[in-house]
Amino acid sequence: MRKSYRIKKESEFQTVFETRNSVANRQFVIYTLAKPQQPHFRVGISVGKKIGNAVHRNWVKRRIRQSLLELKPMLRQDVDFLVIARPSADGLSMVDTKRNLVHALRLAKLLAAE
Repeated sequence: MRKSYRIKKESEFQTVFETRNSVANRQFVIYTLAKPQQPHFRVGISVGKKIGNAVHRNWVKRRIRQSLLELKPMLRQDVDFLVIARPSADGLSMVDTKRNLVHALRLAKLLAAE
């Protein structure tokens, strides 16, 4: 996923986080902020130190990014959102990561109707 699709600055991350507009399942928490003026969605990914060492955190981030890349055509384009991984996300396979992420994105109403 290109970097233009990522929330990179701490201040932008905090702006989305402070909206308190969130949904969650057992593996992920999604915070959203509507931004109708932007051309495409932007995502921030947070994997905390409770997940494990740096290698495990990077695995989880890669799985999240790959899942979002595969879901890109179906995602709403007028939002910034954060994906925050919970500690149980560490043990998920790629298929389970995508399935749980789809569930959380549907709860947040970020996926277009199929």
